[in-house]
Order: sequence, then structure tokens, then C-alpha cells
Amino acid sequence: MNPTQVLLLCGGGSAEHEVSLVSANYLESQLKLLPSVSVVRVEMTKDEGWKGSEGQACRLNLDKTLTMGNDLIAIDYVVPCIHGYPGETGDVQSLLELAGLPYMGCDPSASMVCFNKITSKLWFDAIGIPNTPYVFLTDNNADSITKAEEAFDLWGSIFVKAACQGSSVGCFKVTEKSEIKNVVTEAFTFSNQVLIEKAVRPRELEIAAYHYNGDVMVTTPGEIQCPTDTFYTYDEKYSTTSHSLTTLEPGDLTEEQIAKMREYAEKAFVHLKLKDLSRIDFFLTPEGEVLLNEINTFPGMTPISMFPKLVEHNGHTFSDYLASCIQAGVSQA
Repeated sequence: MNPTQVLLLCGGGSAEHEVSLVSANYLESQLKLLPSVSVVRVEMTKDEGWKGSEGQACRLNLDKTLTMGNDLIAIDYVVPCIHGYPGETGDVQSLLELAGLPYMGCDPSASMVCFNKITSKLWFDAIGIPNTPYVFLTDNNADSITKAEEAFDLWGSIFVKAACQGSSVGCFKVTEKSEIKNVVTEAFTFSNQVLIEKAVRPRELEIAAYHYNGDVMVTTPGEIQCPTDTFYTYDEKYSTTSHSLTTLEPGDLTEEQIAKMREYAEKAFVHLKLKDLSRIDFFLTPEGEVLLNEINTFPGMTPISMFPKLVEHNGHTFSDYLASCIQAGVSQA
């Protein structure tokens, strides 16, 4: 029996290009543990198009084949390991849908909703999931600066976030009102919309919600512990010099708090029609309030990333989890 030919797409050219390559290294190592799978890796480079592992020019065709140099390879399944644009925005998924190829992860619609912090918050409100107080800015003008300053006056300190970025790219904490104009202007360089959120001093907890053999699995939360008075920036998430710590069994959580997080995570996963994988991030305020922060539809897969650790902690070998995604996708194609 021929092995299932899996195309591992990585890179993407966005601000998260490099970490996508690191995640792809881990995924490739896990996929190679599966005897029924053969892996071909292709990088979507920043400036030189699609390239194979030996630098060959590549092209995905609409007949479920990949042209790699002079070779034509039949593709059965795709793992789009691309953080940020165009992987978590729904763009790559739309291409794969047109090509008729099954793939790991959410469809274009769910990806787009979750990647945009504005649309995701509207969804959280609509299905009754508590989240941090917010204001939306859609234009970089004087009115938007006024709205941001009013939010600062109301809440004391704020986060200014580019609406369509991941991994804390374009995310700024503001503690001085005089900084607001410059920070909002910079945030608009990353996205056409900007989100203003009340800054809270929470514990940061993360849950993996994923499919395994057709069932929705929701883990208990793991915790990110950042250095005092900082937040979980891009460097803290991925740098080898990160001072943040992760734990899979955080203490001082009540059964009620854990139950609420798991309930909200499953509700979001089901109602937003997520597929295969997600990392759903929560804030726990000093008052004990559980707030959904954001959903990552293709979370980090680096050696220090939370998602693979949570899957393993939940009793599922990560390579077996990948096998279940591939089997489900190929069988429904």
C-alpha cells in the first residue's frame, strides 16, 4: 500500500515567517514517525516563491499535484504550518479548497474570524463568552485617538493591538496617555483595524481544543508565567532567551475556574466551527474572573510551545494525533 503523501507547507513571508519554519521542523519530525506517511516540505519564501527543501522551484496545481523542479508529485493531504498571513487568515485554506485537497486545520471562514481580533470578539459576545472590555478603531485619525484616550481615562492603562496579527506582533501596552497617538499610529501599520483593550493584571492560561478520532478534546489549562510587569511578547514566546515559564499543572485554580475555561473553550470550538486544532487563551483576573483572550487556529509548534505539550499531557502522543487528523481528512476527501 502506498504511503499517504503529505505536503508540509511552511513559512509564508509574514512577520511570523521564521517561527513558522521552527514549528515546521517539529511537525516534520513528528510526521516522519508515521510509517504510513511520506512528507514533502515546501517553504513559501518571502521573495522567491515556493521552494523545496533543496531549493527547487515548486508550484501547487489544481489537480492535486505538486510540481517540484522537474518532478510531479501527487499530494493526498496538506499541513499548512504558516503562522499569521496567509496561513491563519484563510487565504491558503481557500487555495487548498479550490485544489480539492484535504488539509489540517480550520476552513477559510473560521480562520478569518479568529485571526481578526474584532470579529472574534463580536463572536464571543454573541455566544455569551466573557472577554476583556474593548473599543474598535477602524481609521487612523483624530477621532480614533480621542476614543483611545477616553478608554485610557476610563481604564487607567490599555493594550493597543493590531486587529489582524498574531504572536503579539503589533501589540503594545500603554501606561502613559502621552504615548497613545504614536502607539495607535504604529499599530495601524500592522493592520487596517486596531483594538483597544482594558489592561488587566491576569494570569495567562491556555487550553488546547482539538479533534481526535472524530471527537472534540478539551484539555485542562496550562499557564504562562511572564516576568513581572511584562506581557507575553513575540520574543517572550519564541526567543531562546525567554524568561517566561510554562506549566501544565498550574496551582491555585479552583475546580469552578477550570470548568469555566473548558466550557468556554469547547463552546468557542464548536460554535465557531473550528477543525483539528486550536489553542484558546484565557485571562484569569485577580478577582477570579475568567475572560477569553483569543483563539489561535494554528498555534506554535516549537519545542517550547504549549499546544503540543497540552496534547501530550492529555494522553495523546503527538504523532498519533497528527495521524488522526490525516486519516480524518483523507477519508472525507
